[in-house]
Amino acid sequence: MVRSRRLLIGYFAGLGVVMAVWGARMPAVQQSAGLSTAELALVLLAAALGMVVGLQMGGRLAHPARLPALLTGGALGLAVCLAALGACRSLDSLLAVAFVFGAAHGVLDVAANSSAVRCQDAQGRPIMAGLHASYSLGALAGAAVAAATAHTPHTVLFAGVGATATAAACATTRLTRCVAASGLEPAQNPDTPGPDERGGSSRPRLWLLGALAAATLLGEGAAADWAAVHLHSLDATAATSAAAFALYSAAMAAGRLAGDRLTTRYGAVAVVRTGAALAALGLATGLAGSTIAFALAGWAAFGLGLSVTIPSLITAAGVGGPRAVATVAVTGYVGLLAGPALIGALATLTTLPMALLLPALLAAGVATLSRKALENSAP
Repeated sequence: MVRSRRLLIGYFAGLGVVMAVWGARMPAVQQSAGLSTAELALVLLAAALGMVVGLQMGGRLAHPARLPALLTGGALGLAVCLAALGACRSLDSLLAVAFVFGAAHGVLDVAANSSAVRCQDAQGRPIMAGLHASYSLGALAGAAVAAATAHTPHTVLFAGVGATATAAACATTRLTRCVAASGLEPAQNPDTPGPDERGGSSRPRLWLLGALAAATLLGEGAAADWAAVHLHSLDATAATSAAAFALYSAAMAAGRLAGDRLTTRYGAVAVVRTGAALAALGLATGLAGSTIAFALAGWAAFGLGLSVTIPSLITAAGVGGPRAVATVAVTGYVGLLAGPALIGALATLTTLPMALLLPALLAAGVATLSRKALENSAP
């Protein structure tokens, strides 16, 4: 069981590193290919569409026996595509590679989360929040690497990270197969149908889980794209504005590191309800305070409060198997992708603080509906 958890920590952390490196060096990608803002948006849209396809494909293919191949294949695809993205110098090539990059991300996302659910079931105690914490820590490490190599051509950085990730995926291929056979799933007959074939979750409950995931990820997207803008509107310096998302991310990582212990002690429903209420109250207070200190505290409370929500929703969806995990993930990513644009549109009609009340209200909705979605989902 220890091998299973360590292996999955590596997959989650590696995914975080790759995605952070890609996002942090986006301006260099735009400059090297001579893209306009609209063309860069098309590249990001291609990656998003690829991810949706990958999530759906992963959900269909993720039978327990195929999870090792999907883990290794998704990781290799992501690593190779990152290196290829660094070499692209035209819009057409970037669109094609970004789509495959997104698809590999989606496949790996479903495989890793489905494997995590099975490993958690086998261990009989919550581990999902800790695994998602490894993704957050990996993203922080990737962002740090990107910042430290800011004067290095992005082609070199992408190739180096891609080669390292490829080597790690190849080196752990045999271990992935062995762990899958002995520790990624509870002991059972290989021919016994998985929970997705047995019809684990009712469809209304599955869509509720997806709606709560979309509400939560809309908040994460808002923090990523609008936290710094919010601080800047309060006349904060560039460094202080950037610190808003850093505080949010650090608080989320801290919450996930403690999340499994809290879930074991108090239960998923209590932890998610309390956390979502904290997120709603914290962000609303930070927006109402109209001072830099209140705003920073509000974004930190928002990250801490939402930290355990997605791991708990994935755990609940895992009762229905990989297809259910994929359904919840696809629905959730709709919120992540659409949220920042929706908040921007609302801000043009009202003000940015008023628009940012939307994720606070959605967090309050998560707190209200979490009991119905999460009951009987503990491992």
